[in-house]
Amino acid sequence: MSESTLSDNLHRLMHRYRSRLREEVARRDLGLPITHIRALKGICRNPHSTAQSIAQRMQRDKAQITRVLKELIAEQLIEKRPNPDDGRSQLLLPTERGRAVLADLMAAEQETAKAMTRSLSANELEQFADLTARMVSNLTSESEGGR
Repeated sequence: MSESTLSDNLHRLMHRYRSRLREEVARRDLGLPITHIRALKGICRNPHSTAQSIAQRMQRDKAQITRVLKELIAEQLIEKRPNPDDGRSQLLLPTERGRAVLADLMAAEQETAKAMTRSLSANELEQFADLTARMVSNLTSESEGGR
């Protein structure tokens, strides 16, 4: 397979996946952009989340993440609490409403994944997971100077 075909296929897959996920989110009337969804997921999964850790995890500018976090706070999906380990930062925690929204988001992701993989066997899905994990690892080690 040529590099351009691989690139084109990956681009189309990500575009269709994100489009379908947005459709599922809209169908469930959650009204959250993908960046907000990713931030909320990160906060729900890590009880020691800070604005800095979310920015690093998402590989986004801290100012952009700060705007997203302010919107999540305004929507009462997350809250800030003092960080007992570092007085200069605050921990980000999901609210009860935030956890409920995350449950809906996870259902939307599962529905999207189900549609995307409906004609694939368990073996094909396992191979895909292995191959994509290796590709991510290749790019990660390369960007960290391990060329």
